[in-house]
Amino acid sequence: MPEDPKATLHRYLRRTRDALLWKLDGLGDYDVRRPMTPTGTNLLGLVKHTAAVGSGYLCDTFGRRFAYDQPWFADDADLQADMFAAADESRADIVRFWHDAWAASDEMVDSHDLDALGEVPWWPAERNPVSLHYVLVHLIDELARHAGQADIVRELIDERVGVRADNANLPDVDANWWRDYRARLEQIARQSL
Repeated sequence: MPEDPKATLHRYLRRTRDALLWKLDGLGDYDVRRPMTPTGTNLLGLVKHTAAVGSGYLCDTFGRRFAYDQPWFADDADLQADMFAAADESRADIVRFWHDAWAASDEMVDSHDLDALGEVPWWPAERNPVSLHYVLVHLIDELARHAGQADIVRELIDERVGVRADNANLPDVDANWWRDYRARLEQIARQSL
């Protein structure tokens, strides 16, 4: 029998967010905070951002006040405050926030039907109301984007890749093969000049 559509969406949401959190495993505090792109993308910031976004879309939209104070959304906060851990925010603080945000969000998913309607507080009136179905698809899309960013950031830090610790989702070859493969791609790219 086919899986219930809400269960399918929820499973993909959980799988994507868990893949993102896994990117912190085995790294020190410096590496999880380290800005790896010109726009400052960092692993701990992606975890913080996705937890805040998830609780916002699933709790705030469907009428549940999430218990955490989120000062990064204050009018006078740094423009990117939800995309990095501040000096006074520990890794443990952010990971705890992530777990609590997603637990509250999961409760909202479990307690509502896909056609349940809510209001995204920061969206204009013409985009509201929205269904839980719409919000779940929106969040899966958002988290997949950020999980992809985390994949690249983690690979830049220590060359670890994959969906989970036990699933690289890439060919099982050695570093020499990857070096030759990358050189071949570089050669192809240079031929386009």
